Amino acid sequence: MRTPTATHRTPSWVSSLKAGLRFLVHSNLFISLATVSVALTTALLANLPLDPLPLFIVFAATMFVYTVNRFTDLEEDEQNVPQRAAFTKRYGRLWLAVGVGLYVVAVATAVALDVSGAVYMLLPLAVVFLYSVGGVKRVFLVKNLVVGFAWGAIPLGVGYYYGQLRSPEILFLFAYVTVMLTIAAVVFDVKDIEGDRAAGIPTVPNLFGPRWTRIPSLLATVAVAAGVIALVGSGAIPRRFLVVLAMNAYVAAYIPFATPDRGPLYYGFVVDGEHVFLAAVVVALEWAIW
Repeated sequence: MRTPTATHRTPSWVSSLKAGLRFLVHSNLFISLATVSVALTTALLANLPLDPLPLFIVFAATMFVYTVNRFTDLEEDEQNVPQRAAFTKRYGRLWLAVGVGLYVVAVATAVALDVSGAVYMLLPLAVVFLYSVGGVKRVFLVKNLVVGFAWGAIPLGVGYYYGQLRSPEILFLFAYVTVMLTIAAVVFDVKDIEGDRAAGIPTVPNLFGPRWTRIPSLLATVAVAAGVIALVGSGAIPRRFLVVLAMNAYVAAYIPFATPDRGPLYYGFVVDGEHVFLAAVVVALEWAIW
């Protein structure tokens, strides 16, 4: 006589955790916190005083840009990330209103406080046009570079806000974030192979396959780490900047597992969480020192 086999059930707390993480990812709250993490890391490593205004500006601009992108990429998301597309259809208008509202408040605040360079807050509009409307996604590697430079502009914006735009620390972080986010953007495209092929968007993964995306990305991550060590060794940047190697290790750890079958939480939370991880390490070291 056979004994009935027990069905495996996912614990309720695990299901609740996944649902919460999906909400953070699909609503763009998490990616907005990730860009705030870049601004926070920049201020701490460059020894700049913490000010909530630039952090809010970064959060608002990210929420605006990525929410607009959810609508312009809706057709592709229906094939690549159906859960995210469903979220956008159901709640997208609400989050678009939130994104636009926060962006308007950020611009108005910067103008009212006569913040130097407030005009540059119009750059998110240019990013939206280039990436979502202007067709740069259909040019090989250009969309990855646009993403990389858009994130690299965050340290530049922080440096400009504090009048330290040309400091070695700010310029290093601009270059570092730009390169690392370009690598991440290439890896991120692994999950979108089918949808990008159907839409006629050439990417590294759909032209060369996931394996030959992962190998160069991993080598590039190691090369960036070697460059950081060389710059610190030469005295070009302070020794404390070796902390960014924590992010290189994080990226090197997730690249081998970047496959098309990974769910949205892998790319939207694990991959996009690299800067949150680095900020946490930097903050922990700051607390340890003080």
